[in-house]
Amino acid sequence: MRKVIIPILITVMVGLDQFVKHCIAQNFQLGETKEAIKGIFSLTYLRNYGAAFSILQNQKWLFTVITIVIVGAAIYYLIKEINSNLWLISSLVLIIAGGLGNFIDRLRLGYVVDMIDLDFMDFAIFNIADSFLTVGVFVLFIAFWKEEKNGSNR
Repeated sequence: MRKVIIPILITVMVGLDQFVKHCIAQNFQLGETKEAIKGIFSLTYLRNYGAAFSILQNQKWLFTVITIVIVGAAIYYLIKEINSNLWLISSLVLIIAGGLGNFIDRLRLGYVVDMIDLDFMDFAIFNIADSFLTVGVFVLFIAFWKEEKNGSNR
């Protein structure tokens, strides 16, 4: 059952990310901000030619290689551990979906569309794929911690 649901879930997540990015690019001027939920977050259309926090600007091919390696490794590990615990599976699904979402932007546009601007703190503007990646890595650490705590040896 997981072998059917997981690819569908990844496709839906990537589709959601791409849909939101498309809506932002079609309905906002570059740099334009609109309040979404007062005091929580706004939507600001930015183009990110770098990595997280806009570091390493204009390194498209470096990010392409890194993404292929990381997403490829995550897919391999997901296939290998398809019957593993939900923490590990969830983390890999999030990492794959997030990596693919931003990878599509880089290949198609040459940059990543960012839009989520947290109003309650000074933080970099990010997108849904970035959220998937961040949560996925966090959950992966939890999965490894739980595995180590339980004394599992794979």
